[in-house]
Amino acid sequence: MTMKKKRARLKRAKRGRSHIEALEVPRLCVYRSPRHIYVQLISAEGDEVKAAASSLDPSVRKTNKGNVTDAEKVGNLIAKKVKALGIEKVAFDRSGYQYHGRVKALADAARAGGLSF
Repeated sequence: MTMKKKRARLKRAKRGRSHIEALEVPRLCVYRSPRHIYVQLISAEGDEVKAAASSLDPSVRKTNKGNVTDAEKVGNLIAKKVKALGIEKVAFDRSGYQYHGRVKALADAARAGGLSF
């Protein structure tokens, strides 16, 4: 990835996070690498990671392909973990990535799992 593309993505991420900060709800932060997808539930203050899931999790990794189906599995997994904490409303922080493909699949699966954002 060129530095120009990365700077643009980080600029979008910063803009999105400033809006999320005003909402004062925990945020579901996504990081996407070429092979894996990671998601964390970060507290509203931004100082604590409450839950995390990724395609490296043993339940997902058995059939890991690094594609949309893995993202859906990770979305279901994080939804279960967040619901167990008693949290239903979160803000979706896509970290500047396009809402498309794996990021969209993860978000849709998390919504299907009972999270609202």
